[in-house]
Amino acid sequence: MTLSTLTWLFAAGFAIWYWWRAKAIKDYVLATARDYCRRMDVLLLDDAVYLRGLWFKRDRQGRLRVWRRFMFDFTTTGEERYLGRVIMLGQQVEHIELEAHRFQ
Repeated sequence: MTLSTLTWLFAAGFAIWYWWRAKAIKDYVLATARDYCRRMDVLLLDDAVYLRGLWFKRDRQGRLRVWRRFMFDFTTTGEERYLGRVIMLGQQVEHIELEAHRFQ
């Protein structure tokens, strides 16, 4: 096996690992958003969240973590769409926020 082959295998393995990990995080955020919407008495639309920001930030202990901002759509009346945000730092949800919206 050559060094070039090992490099390509490592790159492919890393890409698969990253995809798998990103999917697990997205599934966790979706479940969190779904639960938060239920508690706030709003309806999560499209049953989906999407990544809108990715950065590196330090946590309270000073360790470098991946910062992610996920967005989702929700409604209260079934007519208007509003935005919600989930902020994650590392594997912890830091903040969930719903855009100002009308109540039913």
